[in-house]
Amino acid sequence: MTTILISGPTASGKSALALLLARHVGGVIINADSMQVYGDLRIVTARPSAQDEAAAPHLLYGHVDAGENYSVGRYLADAAGALAEIRRRALVAIVVGGSGLYFKALTRGLANVPPVAADIRAAVRARLDAQGAAALHAQLARRDPDAAARLKPNDRSRVARALEVIEATGRPLSAWQRDGMAALIDPATCVKLFLAPERAQLRARIAARLDAMLAAGALEEIRALAARNLDPQLPAMKAHGVPWFLRHLRGEITLAAARAGACNDTCRYVKRQFTWFRHQLTDWPSMPPAAAFEALTRMPAIARLRQ
Repeated sequence: MTTILISGPTASGKSALALLLARHVGGVIINADSMQVYGDLRIVTARPSAQDEAAAPHLLYGHVDAGENYSVGRYLADAAGALAEIRRRALVAIVVGGSGLYFKALTRGLANVPPVAADIRAAVRARLDAQGAAALHAQLARRDPDAAARLKPNDRSRVARALEVIEATGRPLSAWQRDGMAALIDPATCVKLFLAPERAQLRARIAARLDAMLAAGALEEIRALAARNLDPQLPAMKAHGVPWFLRHLRGEITLAAARAGACNDTCRYVKRQFTWFRHQLTDWPSMPPAAAFEALTRMPAIARLRQ
């Protein structure tokens, strides 16, 4: 059966398009957004509503606790089960989200790196804060020259990750990458689309979505998350808007300042999404959201599904 992959920047209309297609072809929607996996953050991450979930099957949404550090490897394992069930039932899989690494793993595979213990991760991150990225890059160059050669000295997250792996396993990241997890979707036969709204329009959509989240109870959702006293370095604690609205809830800044900070951070992230897809997944066609549904349904691979 045809598999449809839909990505694009935050607030580009991906979920709405996926729902339209699912109802059109009788498809099942699979999440590919690294924040929408967390059960604690339905409003803040703009997860599909209960009404949307009733209109078409949705998988891998809200199935992870915010106290967990969900990884790309775990996502690939979860997606493998979801795709296998959809294919067994001869249905159409519609994978939608903004996390480029998830799509890259689905179509190109992933290095099968074991989990890194929390104490090792914390120790490396503490050294990163104390010594800086350049110092850790120099350490990495001595222990894993191949990884260091591929990374820029100021790439904090990737330098720390490479050091964490070698300290946790005694084996360089490059060695683990040779024995990876296989791709689940053939990029040559699936339908791929990147939604690309105009930047000014997208910024307006981001601001409007933030206002809708606040009206729907985002502050209450974040207050409940804060009450759990989770590690602030967990991914769920860094979801768009969460750090800024936590500061507001602590009385450090006004709601207007928190909203502005969240909006600006999201817009900067959107710019990185465009850049990442342009350089990493070069075979994905892009299209304005308004034209996407009609263009997709005219594609022979999708038109056949209605026959």
